[in-house]
Amino acid sequence: MSLQTRNIVRFVPSAKGSGPTLAVIADDSEKTATREGGPPAMVMPLARSLSILSAFTPASPWLGNRDIVFETGIPASTVSRMLRSLVAVGYLHYSPEQRKYRLTAAALSLGYAAIAHSTVQRVARLEMQSFANANEAFIVLATRDRLDVVVLETCASKPAAVDLKLYAGTRLRIASSPMGWALLAALPELERFYLLGNIERKMGRDWPQLRRNISEGISQVHNVGYCTSLGEWEPELAIVAAPLVVPDHAPLALACIGRSARMGRARVERELGPRLVATARSLQEQALFAN
Repeated sequence: MSLQTRNIVRFVPSAKGSGPTLAVIADDSEKTATREGGPPAMVMPLARSLSILSAFTPASPWLGNRDIVFETGIPASTVSRMLRSLVAVGYLHYSPEQRKYRLTAAALSLGYAAIAHSTVQRVARLEMQSFANANEAFIVLATRDRLDVVVLETCASKPAAVDLKLYAGTRLRIASSPMGWALLAALPELERFYLLGNIERKMGRDWPQLRRNISEGISQVHNVGYCTSLGEWEPELAIVAAPLVVPDHAPLALACIGRSARMGRARVERELGPRLVATARSLQEQALFAN
């Protein structure tokens, strides 16, 4: 069974009048981009290098020049120069046989440094596994990266109730996943409004339905502490997601995923939803105490 995952959002020039999106400068010299109404944002060569590194995912570990141009929207000549630099400093490995690149351990160390000492993840693992075993489910801890949900940690019941291809680093659309709705519900109103504006510009014709789903999910979180997708996201899957907010951390989402046949609406409302919210609160308290 598979879920619809996605690659990162393209690094593309903003259209005139499109609002506070990144303005990409074609010149590779050390210039800055700005957000409308905001301070200077970034040095473009650095931003583009990071965009290239972010194009590699668990589903696409090897990428060629054309793949990276497509994923990032960066000009081909610039991609070629930056790839050579990233190989030279050790963040990418080039295979002459495949004529493609992959991340090296140096890039892995950056991500590991970000999560290795995460108090929330450290205290979450045991409770996530306990919840998964008790409810024959698949449990996910995730956070937000731009307009994506990024999986940080997963735990499956033993034996596994569902076979999901979700691993640390997997990306999902924030607009179309219950984990994304839970994350959006946890954001301050102005930040959520800004993100929804960016989502609307990128989704095009899909936006009206996505807007309804997002609004319903956020309302659910505000009313009962969690949101659900009972067969709507994937016909065979039921998903319950709750926000997990810890001071000095980006908002997180905790999700319980199982087969629709075993996670009907009555059971979700009576048992799983309240249990997931209680687990999120317990993790929040443990993280605060551990700090």
